[in-house]
Parts: sequence; C-alpha cells; structure tokens
Amino acid sequence: MQTVFSTVLPDVPAAAVIWLALLALAAVVVAALVVRPTRFRSVFGDRISEAARPSSIDLAEQSRERARERSRYADEVSVAASRAAVTAERSRADWSAAQDEAEESWLVYQAAEEDVRRLAAAAALPLPRTARTPAEYADRERWLHRAALDAQWRKEITVQQLSDILGGRGWDPSRHPVEQELLLRRLVRDNLRARHHAAAEREQAAWRAAETAAAAARSLREEAFAALHPVAEPQAALAIVGFAGPETTRELPAAEVTRELAPVARGRAAVAAY
Repeated sequence: MQTVFSTVLPDVPAAAVIWLALLALAAVVVAALVVRPTRFRSVFGDRISEAARPSSIDLAEQSRERARERSRYADEVSVAASRAAVTAERSRADWSAAQDEAEESWLVYQAAEEDVRRLAAAAALPLPRTARTPAEYADRERWLHRAALDAQWRKEITVQQLSDILGGRGWDPSRHPVEQELLLRRLVRDNLRARHHAAAEREQAAWRAAETAAAAARSLREEAFAALHPVAEPQAALAIVGFAGPETTRELPAAEVTRELAPVARGRAAVAAY
C-alpha cells in the first residue's frame, strides 16, 4: 500500500527545477533592469502608450465631433454678433442725436450770455427818469408779466418760475423795465446753462454706451472667427507613470494675456458703424 509520501516525493525534483528556472528568469530581468533601465522603460512605455492610444477611426470621429461643436458654437456667436452690431448702430445713432442736442444747447446758452452782457452794459448807464405814479407802476408790472409769459412760452423759464414772477415772490414789479429785463435774462441764462450741462452729461453717457456696444460687437465677431478657424494644438504624447519617467506638466503663464481694445477716438463718427 502506497503512502502519501511515496506519492508526492517523486514530483519534488520536477517542481524544484521549475521554481529554480522561474527564479533564474526573474534574476535575469532584474539584472537587465538594473544595467539598462532606460531601454526597457522606453520599450515597455512605447508599447503600452501605443496600445492605450485611440485608433484612427476613433480619432476621426472625435475630430468630426469637435468640428460640429465648433460650427454650432460659431453659429451661435455669429447670431449674437449680429444682434450686438444692431445694438451698436442704435447706440451710435443715439449718441449722434445727443451730441446734436448738446451742441444746440451750447449755442443757445451762448446767445443768452451775450444778451446778459449787452443788458448789463445798458443797465450801467443812467436810467431814464419817469413819473412814479400808480399808472407807471402798473405799466411796469404789465411789462414784466408779459415778458415772463413770453419767456415761459419759449420754454426759457419753468412754470414755477413764472408763478413766482406773477405772484411777486422774489420780484419787484415797480423796478425799471431795463432792470427787470436784465434780471429776467439772467434767469433765462442760468436755466439754459443748466440745460446745457444736462445735455452734455447725456451726450457723454450716450458716447460711452456706443463705445461699449461697438467693442462688444467687435469682440463677438473675433470670437466667431476664432471658433471657425481654431489654432491647431500639438498633441502631447501619452505619459505612462513608472515607464516613461516623471510626468511633465504644462505650466500656465504667470499672467493671462487679454485682448486689448483699441481706444475709440473722441468726436463725431468716433464709434465705428456695425
């Protein structure tokens, strides 16, 4: 009757030979890695990288998908650029109208200032003497009221100012008509100067809005062109950790480069039409 040892013992030498062969092979590989590490790393890394890379069919499909995405994005940006161009044209028209209004208000104010200087020179001369009678005072009051009504009809004074004149609040109807006219012209001049300042502020705001709208339209057009004509980026080789050496990372620039917009010239037609 055979025992367990009698059954196993004949196979021990064969198993020992197999283990010794495996150990010898492992020792050879380790020695080769120690002696020529770069050669084996490059060979194994190239083979694994080549196996991990997508096939030409996958690359073509990915390229077509990226092209479709760029085309859709370019269409959307083109639509936005067209709308921005319409907005820029409307803003430019608003700015032109505001500029015309500011120039007109300046001319009107200059005319009022000239009237004040002329009347001030006339008021410096001796005023003609008139009889101080109730009829004379009534005539002066009627003249002041009529002059104030005419100024309000020309929109040179406000309704509240007309009410103050007619009610005698801050105004003396008994003064000479030359003095009354000088005071009334000064009031008109101050009103026109305030209107000019307001028109100038509106013109400045309209100019800034037109400049911003033109820059936005220009930026969208450049973005649409860049989407349709992308810059080809170099494909980085697949890095295998442990075989191809330490992983190389792409460093970001210290400061992000921004697109500088050209300054818009000040004056008529400074904002380009879109």
